[in-house]
Amino acid sequence: MTAPPEAPAPTAPAGTYRNPVLDADWSDPDAIRVGDDYYLTASSFGRAPGLPILHSRDLVNWRIIGHALERLEPEQAFTTPRHDCGVWAPSIRHHAGRFWIFWGDPDHGIYQISAEDVRGPWSRPHLLKAGRGLIDPCPLWDERGRAYLVHAWAKSRSGIKNRLTGHRMSPDGRELLDAGRTVVDGDALPGWFTLEGPKLYRHGGWYWIFAPAGGVETGWQGAFRSRDFFGPYEERIVLAQGRTGVNGPHQGAWVRAADGSDWFLHFQQRGAYGRVVHLQPMDWDGHGWPVIGDGGEPVAAHRPPLPAERPARRGGAGG
Repeated sequence: MTAPPEAPAPTAPAGTYRNPVLDADWSDPDAIRVGDDYYLTASSFGRAPGLPILHSRDLVNWRIIGHALERLEPEQAFTTPRHDCGVWAPSIRHHAGRFWIFWGDPDHGIYQISAEDVRGPWSRPHLLKAGRGLIDPCPLWDERGRAYLVHAWAKSRSGIKNRLTGHRMSPDGRELLDAGRTVVDGDALPGWFTLEGPKLYRHGGWYWIFAPAGGVETGWQGAFRSRDFFGPYEERIVLAQGRTGVNGPHQGAWVRAADGSDWFLHFQQRGAYGRVVHLQPMDWDGHGWPVIGDGGEPVAAHRPPLPAERPARRGGAGG
């Protein structure tokens, strides 16, 4: 007996894109804009080369331009395949003329690399904080030159979960300046569990942490804000499945486009298809909180950001 033909996927209206914008397994994406260019990296776990670098001019169309990690360290730990180990949930940033990537290895600690050119060469991995269960790190350099780091915990290695820890960091990203303290305790928030994947930002005089909770397949995206990095933080759920078919929706990146509009890239766990990447529009309500998607629910299609202006070609019109 033959299976009935699969219905064709609906097409997006003219002038719009359709989600997912990356319909493949790009787990735990993080992205930034530098000038008119967008760069994205994702978890690579035990694969080498690792830390893929993707480039886009419009947040919709992406292509791989290289990898930031030639080999995993410590090398002796990866002489044989180690599934579910290695590079977890990296963060990519651009600061002081350099690109930076921080990631957590759940068995060894938090690593950092940097490069002047996103295509490399990248520095050798520097172990910033040793320990088991340290995952999902994200740095921030604020407008006064102070540097911070936030990270989550893997219960499978540390026995700790649902907690975000913050540190002061040296501006060169080589050293943590304190023992760290809990900045958000998910156990103190009714209904919140498996809080992880923090991304750290500065906006409107607030320190912002965007972090998902509730589990990869069934959870939601939260936002936290405080006037002081170490808190206390207020919280909101800013993106959830709602009436849509997009389960999760899980951790990702807030990016301000070249045209000044705000966007949020996140993943959706789709079983054997992996963690596909969606692009959501993002706005702000009257109280200064982000509103992602359509009133806090994922969109299936939307108008993309305005394209970056390109220089005119010699002897003809710009393209």
